[in-house]
Amino acid sequence: MTDDEAVRYAVKDAVATLTMDQPHNRNALTPALMAGLAQGLDAALADESVGVIVLTNNGPAFCAGADLSGASAAGPGTAKRRGGARRDGLAELLAAIQDSTKPVVARIAGHCMGGGVGLAAACDLSLAGDAAKFGFTEVRVGVAPAIISVVCLPKLRRADALELFLSGERITAARAAEVGLITRAVPAADLDAEVTVVVARLLAGGPSALAAAKRLVYTIPGMDREAAFTRTTEVSQALFASAEAAEGMAAFREKRLPSWAPPPGAS
Repeated sequence: MTDDEAVRYAVKDAVATLTMDQPHNRNALTPALMAGLAQGLDAALADESVGVIVLTNNGPAFCAGADLSGASAAGPGTAKRRGGARRDGLAELLAAIQDSTKPVVARIAGHCMGGGVGLAAACDLSLAGDAAKFGFTEVRVGVAPAIISVVCLPKLRRADALELFLSGERITAARAAEVGLITRAVPAADLDAEVTVVVARLLAGGPSALAAAKRLVYTIPGMDREAAFTRTTEVSQALFASAEAAEGMAAFREKRLPSWAPPPGAS
């Protein structure tokens, strides 16, 4: 289902895994890879059996960023015309990850540079092996981390953003977690186990509740206080009146798992 198998797609135990599989070019953001990720996201969102999406890599790099061998003035990917402005394929992809109604978890098993940092930052939760390196290396080749700044800057203090954007230096996974670009760094040998724990916790949440909680994180900080209270009151009332909440509360009273939660050991 993916474009030239740049991305492998698999579903198991309510988890859709999208594996970037172009190790020969360190999973650079080629049009084929971005198309494969977009197709995988669409498939996972359309599949009612999927509760969580995991984005990961094959090979020594999670994502090397822009495909410099095919780069042009248009930037990575295929530019699209929307409202009179050029919009890049990478922008579409990052927006799709953040707009996903299902949680997206990055399993970062390799180095993550440039646009790859944007992928990691766009995901809702990102876990990296402690040997992985991160870096906004764009300035070293005469460009800037423009598109990915939209998803990275909300996670960074201005001082950290300036240091990382301007220096182009590579940092450790631990430092990437410290500045907020990823959720946390873990020993490489424990990466799969840690991702499994995170996914299990997400699957325990109601699907509609997870989607609503994610929207709150991305939208409420940008609203003024009164508008935020109005919006969150509406969200709370709708959720408390939902069938999902009724099932969740009944399960709590009856000391059982809610209908959406996988049985112990299923994931």
